[in-house]
Amino acid sequence: MKLSVVILAAGQGTRMRSQMPKVLHHLAGRPLLEHVIATAQRLRPTAVHVVYGHGGDQVLRALGHCQVQWVEQRERLGTGHAVAQAMPKVPDDEWVLVLYGDVPLISEATLRALVAGAVAGQASLGLLTAMLEQPKGYGRIVRNDQGQVLRIVEEKDATAEQKRICEVNTGVIVAPAAQLRRWLGALNNDNSQGEYYLTDVIAQAVADQVPVHSVYPARETEFLGVNDKQQLAQLERQYQREQADFLMGQGVTLLDPQRFDVRGELYVGKDVVIDIDVIFEGKVTLGDNVSIGPFCVIRDSVIANGAQIKAYSIIEETHVGERDIIGPYARLRPGTLLASDVHIGNFVELKKTVVDQGSKINHLSYVGDATIGKRVNVGAGTITCNYDGANKHQTVIGDDAFIGSDSQLVAPVTVGAGATIGAGSTISRDAPEGQLTLSRMAQKSVVGWKRPTKKSQ
Repeated sequence: MKLSVVILAAGQGTRMRSQMPKVLHHLAGRPLLEHVIATAQRLRPTAVHVVYGHGGDQVLRALGHCQVQWVEQRERLGTGHAVAQAMPKVPDDEWVLVLYGDVPLISEATLRALVAGAVAGQASLGLLTAMLEQPKGYGRIVRNDQGQVLRIVEEKDATAEQKRICEVNTGVIVAPAAQLRRWLGALNNDNSQGEYYLTDVIAQAVADQVPVHSVYPARETEFLGVNDKQQLAQLERQYQREQADFLMGQGVTLLDPQRFDVRGELYVGKDVVIDIDVIFEGKVTLGDNVSIGPFCVIRDSVIANGAQIKAYSIIEETHVGERDIIGPYARLRPGTLLASDVHIGNFVELKKTVVDQGSKINHLSYVGDATIGKRVNVGAGTITCNYDGANKHQTVIGDDAFIGSDSQLVAPVTVGAGATIGAGSTISRDAPEGQLTLSRMAQKSVVGWKRPTKKSQ
């Protein structure tokens, strides 16, 4: 069976009160439309067609890297018209799955069940429906006495009796391409909106004696769309609560599941503890016995077994080694690689720096473009002066070196193994192994000097 996916993403989203197209607003760190594209691609279709319209230039700039076929809907005349724009690119022998760019959390499992049910019925049409206690705003599913689907009635066109129906249309359908093409061609806009409704193909399928196979999603969040900022925020929190429940099911201790955000992919080991208001972005892996303090941001990083990340630390594109202690208030920038038993303390910033086993940079330091050996102690206020205004340069510090506080290492420079740099030094030439190197002005005291005083008024 060959499958093409059509994602409708042309709407303006006026209720978002934004100059940005609705489908580009973020949920869990990614545009709504990107969520849908990713799920569609996991089905391994022959093609994913995205029908775009309002703010098309912005959509293409933001998501042009996605492996999809872009189809412009120049006139927005309804969902049926939108699907029809993509159909010329879909062969007759395929099936067509229709999704929506503002319904980001539809699951792969639900879509596979929907497609499988329709295909099992050979020429049947698959329809994703849901039961809601408060169905206001949704099209209603009208069935006959035998429970077979007859048609979908949009709420604006529904009678009072039809509005009491609790089974609703989610808009997601799958159908044979050849038949869908014919049904779309027969649509009319004789309704309150003057639009060509995709939902009207259901009645056409019934008239052609094509069975309609319906499936319910596993969770309500799967079919919820986003029409305004309130709905976006509500769906964000629902999504994050689902992520929290999943992680707690894996044994993670979340000190407050309501104050936790995953904006990407999070992989965890055993006995992980995560404090409040921690944000994970991109792909993050936490090993066994890792603890994350409050108010941390961790992006595209690996935190190895037994590491402790203390409060207010920011870690991006970094490998933190086993039993490392990071923070509080540390910043590890891209390209940082820490071996085991490393200490990076408060108000320390590292960038493109390799720190070997047992070394410590505990206070108020900037170390960039550096390679630091084993058991090195970097004192408070140390700076690697790695940028000359045009190029970056390397600092190398050998094993067992000691860097005194308030030192500046002017790269390119090498501090030999076992060397000691005296506090307050500016080192611009290589420091030899095992020796004390320092650069200081001679200290003197001025006899008779008095501190200035303010003149009395």
